[in-house]
Amino acid sequence: MSKETFKEFVRKNPRLVTYVNKGEMNWQKFYEMYDMYGETNEVWNPYLTEPKKEEPKKDFLEYFKNVNLDSVQESIASIQRVLGVLGDLVVKDETPKATHEPKPIYKHFDD
Repeated sequence: MSKETFKEFVRKNPRLVTYVNKGEMNWQKFYEMYDMYGETNEVWNPYLTEPKKEEPKKDFLEYFKNVNLDSVQESIASIQRVLGVLGDLVVKDETPKATHEPKPIYKHFDD
């Protein structure tokens, strides 16, 4: 196996770079593995497969431990005040106005 084919292998598998950057492996060891086993050996599985990500556990009680209940209560009170003001404006607009019905033009007297 030549160095050029190894470089091509690394270009096809950029995850190898992360192992070298983290200091978990070095290029010499990767090259020796490549030279001994080739590209298709199972020895590459830990380095080329995506690690399974653990789903973060959502603890219902932990979520509510971090909630500031005073803040929630203040927010609800603010919303209630705004709704009260809006309600007062709507009620004022709906008050019945004095209506005056104009008399027809052709009718001069109450017949």
